[in-house]
Amino acid sequence: MKDFKLYVITGEEYHPGSSLVEVMEESILGGAKIIQLRDKKSSKKVILEKAKVLRELTIKHNVTFIVNDHIDIALAVDADGIHLGQDDLPISVARKIIGSDKIIGISTHKIEEARQAQKEGADYIGAGPVYATNSKSDVVDPVTTSYIREVASEISIPFVAIGGIKLHNVDEVLAAGASRICVISEVVGSSNVRGTSDAFIQRITNSREVNHEAAY
Repeated sequence: MKDFKLYVITGEEYHPGSSLVEVMEESILGGAKIIQLRDKKSSKKVILEKAKVLRELTIKHNVTFIVNDHIDIALAVDADGIHLGQDDLPISVARKIIGSDKIIGISTHKIEEARQAQKEGADYIGAGPVYATNSKSDVVDPVTTSYIREVASEISIPFVAIGGIKLHNVDEVLAAGASRICVISEVVGSSNVRGTSDAFIQRITNSREVNHEAAY
């Protein structure tokens, strides 16, 4: 799995009047290296069509494409991987379906889930929600930056901090040990998607440089 700094999830409700492809391309041009299609409301047919156009976009820009939940759609468009929730198929079952060469990520909300995900062979985990968020209706209570510190100190596979992360609070998340950030509304709902993505990249890059210097 290639290293990355910014992971952007679709959220069409945050950009009415702007197309899905237009917004996601702007996030990529701003530095996002992973794009996830997340759609909890549309029919499978509609989600498949969205997946097709995003797969073309991500191939064009050589970035990673992840589909949330729908393994069949991920396979149909040859996505790079899938993202699971705690109530979805177990990682071992998903792996049998999707194959060894695909990426599997899973959301975690406590250290026991993170440990289990690593043990079962997840390629990365989502750690959150760090802060309260309106982007997901099924969200659990905020895990705060204390969970980010736990994951950073114990888990060896890549993780992304997610949930309510904005430009005004991302430095706190990075200071807690995150080096990869996942966002929805702050980027896709921005009046300057590319600029906001780039601003996140700069914050993450600066944090990595500081942490690298501190290690020496």
